[in-house]
Amino acid sequence: MEIRIIRVLDSIVDALVICVCVLLICIGVYSFYDNLYVYENAQDRSILAYKPPLNKTLADMKAEAEEEARQTGEEARTVVLNKQVAWLYVEDTPIDFPVVQGEDNYEFLNKNVKGEFSLSGSIFLDSRSDPLFRDEYSLIYGHHMEYGVMFGSLDSFRDKEYFSAHRQGTIVTEDAVYELTLFAVVDGEASDPYLFQPHRHTALEMIGRLRKGSVVFTEPEEGCRIVAMSTCSADSYMSRLLVFGTIKGIDE
Repeated sequence: MEIRIIRVLDSIVDALVICVCVLLICIGVYSFYDNLYVYENAQDRSILAYKPPLNKTLADMKAEAEEEARQTGEEARTVVLNKQVAWLYVEDTPIDFPVVQGEDNYEFLNKNVKGEFSLSGSIFLDSRSDPLFRDEYSLIYGHHMEYGVMFGSLDSFRDKEYFSAHRQGTIVTEDAVYELTLFAVVDGEASDPYLFQPHRHTALEMIGRLRKGSVVFTEPEEGCRIVAMSTCSADSYMSRLLVFGTIKGIDE
């Protein structure tokens, strides 16, 4: 009798172990595909269809689509994403994204540029910044994703050789095309009032601050407005990595 009870208990224990193992495998498979889904969404290159052609503003794109619709009698093509304020591009890097702007700085943390839920979020302009990038200091945010996805690619700019070879880019807004020239890489804290209060500081004040503690610094051109790309850093929960550049209109 005791032997039968022991055998039954063994069978129950074996079944429980098998169930736990199957559950752990299922959780592992789900986690793998969930991560894969997040990264696939973060690398959705279909958004490149909204990228402005060379030297054309977002307004130019809209006007051309409306003119095309007028001539063909068809509905105007959607050429600019909802809440898109710019396109950000740094030559020969993965940075090639539409920039959106929410009502606050939480709206696009877990929402893609089409307004759909996405853990990878979007590249977005600080809600306090002027959407036409007329402020002396504008701040753009993006999640730090592994494998250089989204603003995870900002890590590469810590290397001075990489930085020197990848300083040029463009920012296209509703009414202007700006040449972007990177000049500084900074390790900072999310609580830093200089770095994260863009509407309170002039470009001159910011440049003076950056001269003192940048990982990489090259003296920028005088009289230009500045833009920063900000992402999380692995150092701590509050740590941030920022890459700064100057912007200048192509006709200036």
